[in-house]
Amino acid sequence: MNIFDEEKIDCHNHIFDPARFPYRADTAYRPSMQEIGTAAQFARVMDACGVQHALLVGPTSGYRTDNRCMLDAIARDGNRFKGIAVVDNDVSRRDLVEMKAAGVVGVAFNPAMEGVEVMNGADSLFNTLSDLDTFAQIQVTGDQLVALEPLIGRTETRVLIDHCGRPDVAAGMNQPGFQALLRLADTARTFVKISGLQKFSQLEYPYEDAQTFARLILRAFGPDRCVWGSDWPFLRSPVRMDYAPLLTLVQRLIPDPDARRRVLWNTPCSLFGFGARDTAQDPKAGCT
Repeated sequence: MNIFDEEKIDCHNHIFDPARFPYRADTAYRPSMQEIGTAAQFARVMDACGVQHALLVGPTSGYRTDNRCMLDAIARDGNRFKGIAVVDNDVSRRDLVEMKAAGVVGVAFNPAMEGVEVMNGADSLFNTLSDLDTFAQIQVTGDQLVALEPLIGRTETRVLIDHCGRPDVAAGMNQPGFQALLRLADTARTFVKISGLQKFSQLEYPYEDAQTFARLILRAFGPDRCVWGSDWPFLRSPVRMDYAPLLTLVQRLIPDPDARRRVLWNTPCSLFGFGARDTAQDPKAGCT
């Protein structure tokens, strides 16, 4: 079957709508031009490519802890979207409970942009996320994950690693950060997004050097602990990117249709609860 005809969930993307939700005044980066992507624009991309659901990720750029744009998109079409919010480490449990009720399934941490120091004092937040059965989504780069292993090890939170851990492809498979990621395969509560290959590849599409790392992750974690994300609308990309070629790349990375369905559909359905409200109205709707 052609991947465009298969059921799919995109588990990493962002919504930018500064006309309706202005950026924070203190943001370090203000997405503009082709980086802007509203919920309506993203829905059209999804429809054209046969994508049923999406996990929206609150961006560090533009909005950071202002989650209103993302929450508005979820509220307008809650059957289609779930969210990963950005919060301060001292966020209240009450706020997290309210966000979960609004469709938020986890909290994003971004050491790749903010340094590992952003995780200092995060134990309490990790424990609350565990209590609420939500995720800690972590974007690291290089060897940053080594410094975070103790935090992950001493807490019980389900962890979602962004963008294949963004290894340094020039450093090879034995680099400490990538080996730390592979060790997390022994922990049943760690999951990985097969996404963002363009962020760490040193080559043009189809990113053959990054594919090697992605395949090792798929082998170590298996299709029941991996999900896929496009990273639309491709923030800070130095070259033109399009959605459809990224889908054909998934077909190249995961040629087995059964394994691909598990990564693109079954696993995100199970992890993030897509379709739950659909099913309440129509037992045939949503994830099966």
